[in-house]
Amino acid sequence: MEGGFGMAKTWAYARASTKSQNLDRQIIQLKNFVDDSFIMCDKASGKNFDRPNWDLLNRVLDQGDTLIVCSLDRLGRNHKQMRDIWKDLFNRKVNIKILDCDLLSTNYEEYENDSTKLLLINVAFEVFFYLAENERTNIKQRQAEGIQVARTMGKHLGRPPATFPPNWKEVYVKWNRKEISQNKACLELGISKNTFKKLKSQYIK
Repeated sequence: MEGGFGMAKTWAYARASTKSQNLDRQIIQLKNFVDDSFIMCDKASGKNFDRPNWDLLNRVLDQGDTLIVCSLDRLGRNHKQMRDIWKDLFNRKVNIKILDCDLLSTNYEEYENDSTKLLLINVAFEVFFYLAENERTNIKQRQAEGIQVARTMGKHLGRPPATFPPNWKEVYVKWNRKEISQNKACLELGISKNTFKKLKSQYIK
């Protein structure tokens, strides 16, 4: 297994999309190809997409190096970003090995003197992203159509509306007279503070 600095280098990259996602599965797969000291990892933090280890790795990747990822979506958060990174690496003559989609893996030495193979990998790449983007559009359209049908049928979407507990009026009167706190009222009603606020707004309308 190769890795580190020297002549041609082999690196691997793993990314978790959410805080709860575990990197172990990716790392186990990648260790079949490189030592774990040459596996760079990032983990999402909230809504941010900061990837300090990817930024570092991307700076050191050079012509003839190889980057291994478990799947193409580890390179980006959306199709455009994945496309841009794949093309950038390809144009920089960095080999890419994608474990779950070998069709999009690249080896520049094979394409350097073979224009047919170079054309085929570019066509395969564009077809892959066209199909992926088309499927994404279809899913969104089906979701929108499903929501519209549900609304037409009078179905409620989202969380069910809050209902008044049987003892609402009694507890509300005590709270309104400042005889009990909001926390005490919520305890007696068996509801959260947010639900109490929603029911209060409905009640006083």
